[in-house]
Amino acid sequence: MEHPIFEIENLSYTYKDKMETTPALKNINLKIDKGDFVALVGPNGSGKTTLIKLILGVIKPQKGEISINGKSLRNFNAWQEVGYVSQKSNSFSKGFPATVREVVLSGLTKEKGLFKRFNRNDGKKLDDVLKLLNISDLKEKNISLLSGGQTQRVFIARALISNPSILVLDEPTVGIDAKHVKEFYDVLLTLKEKSVTILLVTHDIGVVVDHADEVACLNEHLHFHGTNHEFKNLGEAELSKIYGFPLQLVSHDHERECCS
Repeated sequence: MEHPIFEIENLSYTYKDKMETTPALKNINLKIDKGDFVALVGPNGSGKTTLIKLILGVIKPQKGEISINGKSLRNFNAWQEVGYVSQKSNSFSKGFPATVREVVLSGLTKEKGLFKRFNRNDGKKLDDVLKLLNISDLKEKNISLLSGGQTQRVFIARALISNPSILVLDEPTVGIDAKHVKEFYDVLLTLKEKSVTILLVTHDIGVVVDHADEVACLNEHLHFHGTNHEFKNLGEAELSKIYGFPLQLVSHDHERECCS
């Protein structure tokens, strides 16, 4: 029997300092299967980024278990299978003296080590991933000269060059214009066709529900996990209760907007 790609059981996490404790996640249970495209949504401060940090091993669970591809996170070491794009990648490029080629090839460090030379096969991987993301013409450009949309595609290329089976993205469309957002989702759908499992953290309900297979709605607790269709059929009162403030959903021909 095939294991879920992610299996999260009874997961809780609380931030603590000298003055107070702040619960971030409470008793989260979530399974994501191979090839699924799951959007993780919720208001600011709902615990989305904390959950991603826990999944990636940046911080350790205080309670509960996380497994990746059937292995407990404590014993998981195949991180070359996991590609990650941070919400901060758009701000990375300012003044950074590196070409697109150098930035994307750095994504092979996990499997090659820090001081190994890149070979012809690595060059082919580079060319293939740049072609997939339609940025081959940027190969020798300094990353500091790119637009926000171009920069984001470079960092997706960096995450994909090691051919991961899992892609985790934390608010990847922040600061990107509408045209490049559409191109970004087109790329994700192409990756889904290649059976890449995608976990996308976003605040943009209106766009993502038209692309993701499943939606998980988080606000300390996991209030909802179901199909795209089931999420669209949630009432405004139910969504407002989950988010903790009134939401109005406005339907258009091919998209829904969510605003407070």
